[in-house]
Amino acid sequence: MKLFVAAAVAAGLLSASPAFASAELAKAKNCMACHAVDKKLVGPSYKEVAAKYAGQADAAAMLVTKVQKGGVGTWGKVPMPPNPQVKDDEAKQLVEWVLSQK
Repeated sequence: MKLFVAAAVAAGLLSASPAFASAELAKAKNCMACHAVDKKLVGPSYKEVAAKYAGQADAAAMLVTKVQKGGVGTWGKVPMPPNPQVKDDEAKQLVEWVLSQK
């Protein structure tokens, strides 16, 4: 199915929506190894993250830093490792997508 969708996007038959593109980016950057949209895995679900930071003006910038540099303590004792392979623009796109999961 993914191959069909990718081929359809490439052919111009479908547009790659930001939500689809961000979900694919999250998979490509291995975010989904520890997180899921709607259930806790190693880390919190994206819906939990969106709910926790809803309405906080500085949340996106703080989360971009956390994605790239890691952190510990906000969600318990299990640390989130740093992800230096995630570029600034990718981290911003991922965080915007996570915060939109309501």
